[in-house]
Amino acid sequence: MRLSLCCILIGLLPLACQTADPIRTAHEAITPELLAEHIQVLASDAFLGRAPASPGEEKTVTYLVEQFQTLGLRPGNGDRYTQEVPLSEITADPSSAQMEVRGRRGRLQFRYGDEAMFWTKRLVSDVSVTGSDMVFVGYGIVAPEYGWNDYAGVDVRGKTVVMLVNDPGYATGDSTLFTGRAMTYYGRWTYKFEEAARQGAAAALIIHETGPAGYPWAVVEGSWSGPQFTLVNAQQNRDRCAIEGWLTYEAAQRLFELAGQDLTQLKAAAARPGFQAVPLNLRFSASLRNTIREVRSQNVLALLPGRERPDEVVIYTAHWDHLGVDPSLPGDSIYNGALDNATGTAGLLALARAFTALPEPPARSVLFLAVTAEEQGLLGSAYYATHPVFPPEKTVAVLNMDGLNVLGPMRDVTVIGYGLSELDDYAAAAAEAQGRYLRPDPEPEKGYYYRSDHFSFARVGIPALYLDAGIDHVTHGSEWTLARRAEYVERHYHKPSDEYDPAWDLRGAVEDLRLFFDIGYRLANGTDFPNWREGTPFRALRDRQRAQATAPPTTP
Repeated sequence: MRLSLCCILIGLLPLACQTADPIRTAHEAITPELLAEHIQVLASDAFLGRAPASPGEEKTVTYLVEQFQTLGLRPGNGDRYTQEVPLSEITADPSSAQMEVRGRRGRLQFRYGDEAMFWTKRLVSDVSVTGSDMVFVGYGIVAPEYGWNDYAGVDVRGKTVVMLVNDPGYATGDSTLFTGRAMTYYGRWTYKFEEAARQGAAAALIIHETGPAGYPWAVVEGSWSGPQFTLVNAQQNRDRCAIEGWLTYEAAQRLFELAGQDLTQLKAAAARPGFQAVPLNLRFSASLRNTIREVRSQNVLALLPGRERPDEVVIYTAHWDHLGVDPSLPGDSIYNGALDNATGTAGLLALARAFTALPEPPARSVLFLAVTAEEQGLLGSAYYATHPVFPPEKTVAVLNMDGLNVLGPMRDVTVIGYGLSELDDYAAAAAEAQGRYLRPDPEPEKGYYYRSDHFSFARVGIPALYLDAGIDHVTHGSEWTLARRAEYVERHYHKPSDEYDPAWDLRGAVEDLRLFFDIGYRLANGTDFPNWREGTPFRALRDRQRAQATAPPTTP
């Protein structure tokens, strides 16, 4: 199915004429004051940074459930407003962290925190790698569709692999390599650690650079310190590398000098087709002590049942969690996560209020899903995607919010992953109705498509739309907006200083949320099931789902 923009706009006209007052009422339910109220509560010190499996989670889940109940929404998981997500919590003891590299020229030790961040996902109290041979594997990518294999001709079983962040397309700017400057999933740290484990490596280290990573070292240090979470599995994560971690670029330079290698030259070689892994003739050792706890966190689900086809559902998502408290920090130790993602969670509550302001529910059900542990690797959404309340073949679409616009009205709307699905057509129609336009991600090299909860649903075939704030500010223009965004990433992203600011201009967030409402409202009153575009990696999954949903019942 392909939908033209004109068809959607034509479809919107009679709907707007017939139901102008109800839609206006729904829009008017979303206000800057409402958003500010929810954000201030969720990002307050009283919520202790909203870490999973903490007192901050208890406060957050209680607040969300109370708000949904007040709006008259039904429990979204049978008779419960929550879905239990089993997690393992692994907390490293920084005083136990040791990392050393030895070679013929001498040895190096790397300080935990300011030179190296490392951990284990294995559920063990003590982990160590001793005397492991080190190999530079370029970008650590095996991508047959791009004719790329950094592990070709090398056996890294039991060895320590060192690799670059992002992918060769970003490094060269060559549009014929991968997808050029736009990061692919192969560029994400999650993939690199997964692939290293598949190759049998004992340890895997990524060299950090702010540009290709999309964030400074302080984000690495803040995100991978303190309690870390993983979904529970039967293998206790023994299929992961024993040690995973990051090195600062300066630390990596020293390591390569010890190996008698030039990191700059090897970086250039790694970005060319046919690169071969380079043994470093170094031995890597690292050890770490952990405290392990089996915990239960919660996704929060609230349901507006559809009046005609309640078994079909449109899902709005936002992650409620952040990074909690780091008592080792001097001064302010609470990661309040105001922009990331108290704003998105507040938006979810505002949309719930808008839908419940309608005189009657849409034809299809609408599920408001606040997920846990996004900051730990999209764990809450991944759990729901593999343990769904509504089956994938009955899930119309997912609309995700992660960090709303706090800079004021924009002429544009950013689609992260623009061009992947037919949901772009719905977004374009809704934006045009507001006198706005869509634009692709202005920073595709940062890989935002793989960094938020919509990706968990995409991986199981469900079309998912992630709209981000635009950049074409109605007063200040694009350069001003990009400068403000860069300032946030540098100064506040994943830091205790991400706090509510009364100077925020939430009018832009309100406009975006009304657009989110219009998209979801049309989907929830329609009969179509949007699909991924032809040639995208998720299309085959969706086609199978829809074939299953429309197949005639089998007779015994």
